[in-house]
Amino acid sequence: MGAKAGVGALGAVLLAVLTFLAVSSWSRQPAVVTPSAQPINFPHNVHVGTYKIDCQYCHSDARRSSSAGLPSVERCMGCHKITGAALPEVKKLAEYHAKKEPIPWVRVNKLPEFTYFPHKAHIRAKLKCQTCHGEVEKMTTFAAQTGPRLVNDLLNLVGLRPAAPPLSMGWCVDCHRQENAKPDIKAPLDCIACHH
Repeated sequence: MGAKAGVGALGAVLLAVLTFLAVSSWSRQPAVVTPSAQPINFPHNVHVGTYKIDCQYCHSDARRSSSAGLPSVERCMGCHKITGAALPEVKKLAEYHAKKEPIPWVRVNKLPEFTYFPHKAHIRAKLKCQTCHGEVEKMTTFAAQTGPRLVNDLLNLVGLRPAAPPLSMGWCVDCHRQENAKPDIKAPLDCIACHH
């Protein structure tokens, strides 16, 4: 009887630990991939897909900075003074321009403060923006799918190695390893490359 009670208690403790891990993982799981409510509905599929505007035209800081940046209202109005001026979303843009106010965009991609991600290094390596950000040319509104996943945490717990979620550390390290398998590629794998 004592051995059965010990096994039962051990099972209860193990169940409690697994439940705790599942709940703690769930609490840090990101929201479902849905676009953030933005002050202006910016259709990436029209700008990038239909009109083939290069990402760096709007996100010009990407080639010289760690951040990709956002276009100024003036840059947007450079085209939209004429093109699509009657569209409701372009009228919102014109209102910001008239008030000389920046558009209060809601941030979509956000890495932890202790992480350094240099866009410029990835552009110099001729990496396409879609590699990290997905098929932006097909998105009506940009959305990010980032962060830990409960299923991944549980699979790791039982010893399986699932694919890392996009824009997570494991995903970036896996990409660097794949790139380093190519000749003449030296993507850094040391911690200090991304964590200062």
